[in-house]
Amino acid sequence: MRLDGPSGRVDLTYCTNIHAGESWPAICGSLDEHVPAIKAAVAPDRPLGIGLRLSGEAAAQARQPAALAAFRDQLARLGAYVFTINAFPYGPFHGVRVKEDVYLPDWRSVERVSFTADSAAVLAALLPDDMEGSISTVPGAFKPHGHADGAADRMAASLIGAVADLVDIERRTGRRMALALEPEPCCFLETVEETLAFFQDVLWSPAVLDRLASATGTKRNEAEQLLRHHLGVCYDVCHGSVEYEDPVAAMDQLLAAGIKIPKVQLSAAMRVPVMTPALIDAVMRYDDGVYLHQTIVRNGGGLTRYVDLPDAIAAFRDGRADGEWRIHCHVPLFLADLGDIGSTRSDLEAVLAAFSRRARSTHLEVETYTWDVLPAALRTGSKAADIAREIQFCREELTA
Repeated sequence: MRLDGPSGRVDLTYCTNIHAGESWPAICGSLDEHVPAIKAAVAPDRPLGIGLRLSGEAAAQARQPAALAAFRDQLARLGAYVFTINAFPYGPFHGVRVKEDVYLPDWRSVERVSFTADSAAVLAALLPDDMEGSISTVPGAFKPHGHADGAADRMAASLIGAVADLVDIERRTGRRMALALEPEPCCFLETVEETLAFFQDVLWSPAVLDRLASATGTKRNEAEQLLRHHLGVCYDVCHGSVEYEDPVAAMDQLLAAGIKIPKVQLSAAMRVPVMTPALIDAVMRYDDGVYLHQTIVRNGGGLTRYVDLPDAIAAFRDGRADGEWRIHCHVPLFLADLGDIGSTRSDLEAVLAAFSRRARSTHLEVETYTWDVLPAALRTGSKAADIAREIQFCREELTA
């Protein structure tokens, strides 16, 4: 929904990756099932923005003219609009083992470029006239793949192809959209420092800019401006908190370097101030077998990263993971108390307070996609009711 405040307009929404469904008909059906109740609770008197998650299959189906026409009619009936797309998970995202496969195909592959082009075609057809669009995507690759020989150059070439497509769409339709790489623990782009280095040392290098200039028929300085307009970062607050970053400072660092933030995902991670043997069972209740729960432990020796929660537990049993734990598991925003385990909600509150004074992005998206696998005690109502509570919590914090 649109919110107007001291820092101007921002659009607040939730990401539909919370709803199961890989085909386009299934995704449309989930919106009919959940959006009316969410809208009635949080935006009864105004259109409701939707952060649309598309799979590779759905994006190819949705871009067809008949499908787009039918979906525009559906949005009008629901009183909703789409301004951002989550094009991160290509394949199934619910009900099966996802883990590290969520990053495949990554930005080394033509399949990722094609998926992004399909998603951009959909968003260009749906975007309101007075808005820019955003498309969030994988942070290059899973870390072992991203650091293979030649991987950075291949990813840069693919990203330049995607940016050239966005430039072409804007020239043809007037619709401006930005692709947003989403840093995540244990990925090629993990921290704000790694992200800055990739943009400054690789994407903004003369060779890469010349490649974009050739693809767009521009000069190098013009190509650099196009790249800055059409490629940036989706900052996920949960991911930053797991990395022990100050999310507000991290976003300000990106902006100071000239890196656009097309979208911010509003989320919170699990936090264990001091890990103890008595907490092992409570922590392992979140080991759902579906998603990676990257865990970063902080103690006197600095930060130690574990790709998944069972790896961290094994290290703790061996006496190698004492200290504070931050766990990549998106937990409900409106719950200050998770029982035996805390959350990083204070980081999110700091972000929302900072945005109430000055927006770092105009797209804000609640992204708690884990409702179906969270312990039952954390699911306080229907899925639609819990989504509405999260949106309402963020709106109240933004306008406090």
